[in-house]
Amino acid sequence: MWARMTTLPQAAPPRTGPKSGIKNFWHRVSEGLAMNQLWSQFVKDARSSYRLYSAGFDDLQLERSRIRRGRQKAKALFWAILEKLTPARRVLVLLGLILLFLPSGAYSDAANRAGHVDIQIFDMHVWGGMLLFIVLLLELADRVVMKRDLEIAKDIQTWLLPGAPLQLPGYKIAYATRPANTVAGDYYDVILRPGNSSDREGRVLFVVADVAGKSIPAAMLMATFQASLRTLSTSGVALPELVDGINRYACSNSQGGVRFTTAFFAELDPKTGDLLYLNAGHNAPILRRKSGAAEHLEAGGIPVGIFAESPYRSGKTRLENGDWLVIFTDGVIEAVNEKDEEYGEAALIRLVDRVAEGTPDEMVRSLLAELDGYVGNTPQHDDITCLLLKRI
Repeated sequence: MWARMTTLPQAAPPRTGPKSGIKNFWHRVSEGLAMNQLWSQFVKDARSSYRLYSAGFDDLQLERSRIRRGRQKAKALFWAILEKLTPARRVLVLLGLILLFLPSGAYSDAANRAGHVDIQIFDMHVWGGMLLFIVLLLELADRVVMKRDLEIAKDIQTWLLPGAPLQLPGYKIAYATRPANTVAGDYYDVILRPGNSSDREGRVLFVVADVAGKSIPAAMLMATFQASLRTLSTSGVALPELVDGINRYACSNSQGGVRFTTAFFAELDPKTGDLLYLNAGHNAPILRRKSGAAEHLEAGGIPVGIFAESPYRSGKTRLENGDWLVIFTDGVIEAVNEKDEEYGEAALIRLVDRVAEGTPDEMVRSLLAELDGYVGNTPQHDDITCLLLKRI
């Protein structure tokens, strides 16, 4: 019995010519991003950097003349950039700039035996560029070290946040966060609280918080907030006493109220849908009824970490089938576009109405996609966090 054997064509070896080398080099530099993606990234970086360096422009007493005003802003921007460097690097930058603007020079040696004159040309521009390149290398080294530390901090922060949403019979939960920097000051959590003699199954605590500020300082305070919340939530105290304990602890670490935290706490009884909540200076969450009516949950008090003796009062409502609870931080409704216009709560309510028949997962994806389309190339200026709960 004979079998026909078919020889498959072998794959052509990878091209290693000059064009292939240039293509591989460009792919490595751009990480495969298209030109429009690279341009969009550059615009975001440029706007974010300008916002950092021009932070003190509002305090300038600007001249009336456009030319003088432009010089004044250029001078302020130059010093804002220079003062971000260490003194030694400032000197290198100044020397580099001076050498770049100096004209090239030349000198001649005495005539040699053959009667020829040797002319030596020295280009100051080369030395100026080398000094600026050295400063760039030093700044890149600092950035690499800082980025590595920030990535470690980001991993730690990720461990502090909940992973997959809690599977709660009769309810659907979804949440998402998008930091403005590598680490964030926003916090969200879903915690099963222990039951007592009258309620053996316990309740579910939903928390969304926003620490004043951004990046590392806010992330560190967020970690202390999470630690105190997790510790106190294991006790059987009522929600107002829980928040009071968190507030007292936060006041001892808030630098006299400067580093306060807005937070929203909601304790759900899964069997009945009863919701006990407390709003500590946070954006009022939206309770969207199945009928389409929208309520704001505002009962509570001031942000935690300001006054240790601040009183807090709780509110109470009930989630019925088809109702939504939408909790968010100000980074959602205060996201701005290229015209410096905020997204706004009205737009968020319209989105909730459109996706009300869907699931929380679908609404989270729709919200993030809509925010991306709204802001365009505008840099994200604040952390974005939302937590959605729907009774089904």
